Amino acid sequence: MRHITLRGRGDLEEWRVAARALAAAGVPSAEVEWHAEAEADGLFRHEAEMPAPAPLPDGAPLTVPPGFIELANAVICHSDPARFMLLYRLLVRLQADRRLLEQPSDEDVVRARLMEKSVRRDAHKMTAFVRFKEVGSGISVNGRRKFLAWFEPDHYIVGRKASFFQKRFNDMDWIILTPKGSAGWDGKALTVGDDACEKPDLSDAADELWRTYYANIFNPARLKVKAMQAEMPKKYWKNLPEADLIPGLIANAESQVLAMAKREATRPLPFHQRLQEAARNAPASPAAEAGTWESLRNAAAACTQCPLHGPATQTVFGEGPQDAVVVFVGEQPGDQEDLAGRPFVGPAGSVFDHALGHAGIVRSEVYITNAVKHFKYEPRGKRRIHQRPNMGEVKHCRWWLEQELELIAPKLVVAMGATAVASLTDGKYRFSDIRGEALATPDGRMLFTTVHPSYLLRLPDPAKKAEETDRFLQDMLKIQKLMESISQGDSSASTA
Repeated sequence: MRHITLRGRGDLEEWRVAARALAAAGVPSAEVEWHAEAEADGLFRHEAEMPAPAPLPDGAPLTVPPGFIELANAVICHSDPARFMLLYRLLVRLQADRRLLEQPSDEDVVRARLMEKSVRRDAHKMTAFVRFKEVGSGISVNGRRKFLAWFEPDHYIVGRKASFFQKRFNDMDWIILTPKGSAGWDGKALTVGDDACEKPDLSDAADELWRTYYANIFNPARLKVKAMQAEMPKKYWKNLPEADLIPGLIANAESQVLAMAKREATRPLPFHQRLQEAARNAPASPAAEAGTWESLRNAAAACTQCPLHGPATQTVFGEGPQDAVVVFVGEQPGDQEDLAGRPFVGPAGSVFDHALGHAGIVRSEVYITNAVKHFKYEPRGKRRIHQRPNMGEVKHCRWWLEQELELIAPKLVVAMGATAVASLTDGKYRFSDIRGEALATPDGRMLFTTVHPSYLLRLPDPAKKAEETDRFLQDMLKIQKLMESISQGDSSASTA
């Protein structure tokens, strides 16, 4: 009996060298015992003598079909100790039957395919559930931010997926630690290690934002517990900040569905009735009535300048102090804002509120409004699906936004999203060109641009969502510092 000990960390080459030498020497699979280094005891640890390579009978070359290499690359990453023996048995059998892998009922082939499927699923879950957290403060010496992540895979897949993360997060320095190895990228070199790592402490302020996001996208009416646990197995929950919400969300799902049904019954009056009521209350001239914030709000309630007023429930005007230092401008009301008549009270509003709190900004001390005052949507069954307003609709609504800014006279205006930028700059700037920057405007104000919170809710990739959420929080901190500098400037001017 020959005992072969391998390091066993998902490296196909170390197995291939040993297996090729054994197969070339004609050693039957039944006469070989394979061990992973961590599993081997002292009795077999040093019994790894390789037989001298020799030609196969009749000088036949040692060959395998291309499909075996692909299969072996996955199976070798599996954590089952029997993986080495299984691959060697297939290697030997393939010399006699080259079409062995095409036999779906063969016991060895079935077992190998199941291992391959398990490894591929584990790799997919790694791309979905790795959460990077920023470490340190500020920017590194090479001008790049540093991030750390922890993941607990079932198999040795770190090396298999390292290149994916290098391509996906090429613009930042990162390290992924796991009990089965590690990977890191510093902008120049991708390094992969196979030593076991210990779990670091990665809790930070962004965890609460993940909880806010998850609570707002959870749809109790579509709850399927088994399907949810299949996509997000419980073994990953301990490393996901939002996972502690799941039991409560499931338990309260029925009551939430009933509450949603009650809200459905409070839909607005038919359009023609609302239009008649608005016409009765409308002032003769909106411009003539727009001398105060309240009169401006009343005038906007009867606006019919564009077709959006028809299907919308009501005009959603801005809210906040009329002497606010900063005004936040979003795109347009959403479904819940349209029903409530208030800006930023839906899922995006929850994300916005958390970001304000993270930056130490009090919502009641800032003015919040939208570039477009009516909800634009497409009916889809009982749901109303958001649609982006076009430039014609943005221009029709610009007059109302200009009147708000003139009455409030803020020192800082924050444009959240491309629609807000287009409205505030008359299309002179592209959103991507001024994201995260503070610009002086001709009217003496300062304009700062960031993403709209709903953008974060729409991102399907968890890793991209984490990256963009962190960037949004950093933008909010910049806004808070701008507010501080404005307040200090006003204080200095008063003292002088």
